[in-house]
Amino acid sequence: MNSSTPSKSERTRQFIIEKAAPVFNKKGIAGTSLTDLTHATGLTKGSIYGNFKDKDELAVEVFKYNICNIESFFSHEMDKAKTSAEKLMVYPRIYRKIYKAMIAYGGCPILNTATEADDTHHALCKLVAQAVTRWKKQIMELIDTGIKTGEVQPGTDATAISEIIISLFEGGGILAKVTGEETYMKNTLDHMEQLIQSIII
Repeated sequence: MNSSTPSKSERTRQFIIEKAAPVFNKKGIAGTSLTDLTHATGLTKGSIYGNFKDKDELAVEVFKYNICNIESFFSHEMDKAKTSAEKLMVYPRIYRKIYKAMIAYGGCPILNTATEADDTHHALCKLVAQAVTRWKKQIMELIDTGIKTGEVQPGTDATAISEIIISLFEGGGILAKVTGEETYMKNTLDHMEQLIQSIII
């Protein structure tokens, strides 16, 4: 057997993670019951806990799966852009396209998990912080590269801009989700585009 071919147990674990991902993202860790998981996967309690020691372990793997999908999606879109300025604009441009699908999925996994795990789940809280740090670093690198290539205004504070962009994403997202008013996200993305355009030469 090819060593790169996933084993049956690995395939089962991945199946459970994929089926459980939208459930956890919508209901949270505390709100997701074993019944929810058996319904989502079509597996028995024994099958689920034969692959994960408990719900917390599954929640951690689900978050990793969700974040990997988001990061891969945006990276793929950025690979299509040629300049740093174009890559920065990928964030608001693409989010406009996937916003409704994201809401249907339960919202942003970073925000959802951070809200629940900040005081209750150390491992997940740490993973959220790491995801935000990677996101911030990526934006900062795009800005710094843009300054070097003459696309971005010299002296632009990459740290401040990256933190504002992330805060706008998450703040606009939660308010739009809670109120059901898309204008929160639309206005947020409009402002984000204006912010990015203001630093582009």
